[in-house]
Amino acid sequence: MSPRDRLVALTVVVLWGLNFLAIRYGLDYFPPLFLGALRFLVLAVPVLLFVRPPKGPVKWLLLYGIGSGTFQFGLLFTAMHIGMPTGLASLVLQSSAPFTVLLGAVLLHEKLTVRQVAGIGIAVVGMSLIILDRADAASGVGVLGVALTLLGGLSWAFGNIGQRLAAPSEPFRFTLWMSVIPPLPLLALSAAIEGPTTGWKALAHSFDGAEGRLALLGVAYIAIMSTVVGYGLWGALMARYPASTVAPATLLVPVVGIAASAAVLGEHPTALALTGAAIVIAGCLLGMLRKPAPLPGGDEGGRAGGELDVTIADDRGERGAQGGPAVVRQR
Repeated sequence: MSPRDRLVALTVVVLWGLNFLAIRYGLDYFPPLFLGALRFLVLAVPVLLFVRPPKGPVKWLLLYGIGSGTFQFGLLFTAMHIGMPTGLASLVLQSSAPFTVLLGAVLLHEKLTVRQVAGIGIAVVGMSLIILDRADAASGVGVLGVALTLLGGLSWAFGNIGQRLAAPSEPFRFTLWMSVIPPLPLLALSAAIEGPTTGWKALAHSFDGAEGRLALLGVAYIAIMSTVVGYGLWGALMARYPASTVAPATLLVPVVGIAASAAVLGEHPTALALTGAAIVIAGCLLGMLRKPAPLPGGDEGGRAGGELDVTIADDRGERGAQGGPAVVRQR
């Protein structure tokens, strides 16, 4: 990868890591489910007007939108609303990677490698340490926040399966059209749980004060900078380089998220939580590494010394929402 493209990859990582700060500012003003609906409405309207629908079965687009959109963001935003720290949320959502591998094995009958199983086991140990760290939070809200974020990661994994089954010829267009699906179910859930007028009243008064305007800027950042700009740059890199060259950069997203939340929001994870975070990232990275299949003629992958090949695909749902992990794709 050229120095210029390394800078582009780093820019995308920063955009996706800072996305969690934008979510926090939005949650400081809007109810979580309404914020999720608003976040998708910003994109859904222009997509319906100006972007032609992607080709392929609608059912896989629905699975993608409901999993990676409706449930992922509904659960993540609710978790952060009840107290899940911003930086740790960016990390725990990385659970979508091992969840996707497991769902691929169960639902798509993809074969798991020993390395993938070991990576998942290590990631589970790291998640357990984070849950243990949060267990002393008041009234158990800390553990509930981790649980909801984990469910968000599982929902994202189901969305990844939908995207994989769809195998879209135009992934960016497919991602844009995913934004059309979540607004109505999220608005319905918001009306039932948060009140039918709560979110709309907040939106109507959002220009009246600094907090509301900051929340609107957060929504704009999530929809435009994280999704349109982030995915546009990412798609350009994926078109020029193998996924194995580009995708490992996504492991830096939670690093940016945790650092930004510490610097801007004053969140300071404990040593136990940081240890768990490092173990989770190590487990995800291990699960992404495997030896390439031997090529004809006895060349072990065509590499001297048996170099490992990172076979990762960018199967992420709607990454702008949070900048989640790359996902292992079996070849």
